[in-house]
Amino acid sequence: MRTTYSSLLGTVGLVSCHADGPQSTNRVFTTMYAITNVSITDVENGITIPGQTVIIVAEQIIQIGRQENVPIPPGTTVIEGEGLYLMPGLVDAHVHYYDAPIFGRLMIANGVLLVRDMGMPNEYILPLRDELNRGETLGPHMVTTGLILDGDPPLIPLISVGITSPDQGRTIVRQQAEAGVDSIKTYSRLDKSVFLAILDEAQKYDLPVAAHLPESVYLEDAAAAGLASSEHFNGFEKVIAKLLGEPARFYFVGQAADAGYLSRLGEVDPQELQAVYEQLGESVLTVCPTVVTFKTLTHISTIQGGSFPGSQYIAPGVFEMWKMLWAQQSDLPGFIWQNWMQMVVGLNQAGVPLMVGTDLMLPGIVPGFSVHEEMAIWQEAGIPAVDILRSATIVPAQFMGLGDRLGSVSAGKTASIVLVRGNPLIDIRNAQQIEGLFLRGQYFSSNDLNQLLLDAVNLSQSPTP
Repeated sequence: MRTTYSSLLGTVGLVSCHADGPQSTNRVFTTMYAITNVSITDVENGITIPGQTVIIVAEQIIQIGRQENVPIPPGTTVIEGEGLYLMPGLVDAHVHYYDAPIFGRLMIANGVLLVRDMGMPNEYILPLRDELNRGETLGPHMVTTGLILDGDPPLIPLISVGITSPDQGRTIVRQQAEAGVDSIKTYSRLDKSVFLAILDEAQKYDLPVAAHLPESVYLEDAAAAGLASSEHFNGFEKVIAKLLGEPARFYFVGQAADAGYLSRLGEVDPQELQAVYEQLGESVLTVCPTVVTFKTLTHISTIQGGSFPGSQYIAPGVFEMWKMLWAQQSDLPGFIWQNWMQMVVGLNQAGVPLMVGTDLMLPGIVPGFSVHEEMAIWQEAGIPAVDILRSATIVPAQFMGLGDRLGSVSAGKTASIVLVRGNPLIDIRNAQQIEGLFLRGQYFSSNDLNQLLLDAVNLSQSPTP
């Protein structure tokens, strides 16, 4: 089935549609697999368990144990796991899933088997989510917020709704709940009273609220009110301003308008800052930093020229969307991502849950590959590989309410798991060394994954119908 929302974008002359195309060749279809003599990556306990056999039937892991204790049923396809590590599928916890045929192939090829879509029109993203989760469209598992809830006028009208009063905010939350979204996404222009009303109403429907934090509220207040996740560094500028004893601005003047406070991180008392982190750690808040976004935007002028790693995977419609969204953007200063990363290290040390996300659909963010870039940035900053892998697997899976099915390699869970050639608990870059993987119980060999990359290139270069 072809899934696009080209009709929505017709008014701006942009198209993001490709036929799904043929499935990768040389695929082996069977209902039973055994992975023998493999080392299990236990992300919850931060250890590897060698010499294990894993039995997969249909979509489910049904048994894990020592090879001598696990009989292999007749007719089972055996995959030799000696020297390999079996880890959970990776997660990109902040995407805007625009070009489904290409994005799906790139996600799978990079071992990214679950995504959280953070803002698309309901009529496009909800059917696509269901197709992905049923395995009808090639791509990862998905949860989604649907439309973004913003002030009026909204900053991104194509994927947002503008809200002017608390009552209207409550009504929109109810409508989103009835539509079947998995969570609620708020944005920068919301008034404080509207934002708090949205938080309150969403809690009645057990819908977590993820925020591109409105300029009208302190992050600490939002966390105390039940905010589930904070995206990017939004709100942390005000943390620095408050600790410096400077007045904060509670009205919107532009995206990242107060990012300059990040350059003054060194002026903040470390103990006072750590106390803020610990306060956040006592709330329900999870942070999705998307550091790779800000690092990539330090060379947006190069990206706008069409020269960047992974450009062969980017379809013209996506590139045109980048131009439209960031036409006036200049290169960001390096201190933004560097100092923000320092703060992420502090959040991790304080026990604040973190999720790996990339803000896919921003210029230069290449699906799947950017998850590995984000993880590498965290490791270079000093976050232990085991913590990074948790933030890319079990933490987001549990946050999304999928911890009973995804996020770890365990009997009874869905077989969306990845075989890699090196131990990712020692070096997170080993998560890129993919030998093969299962998605909902379907096996993709390394040849299959290479074919997905070739398919993505071909789709990106083919004319859109």
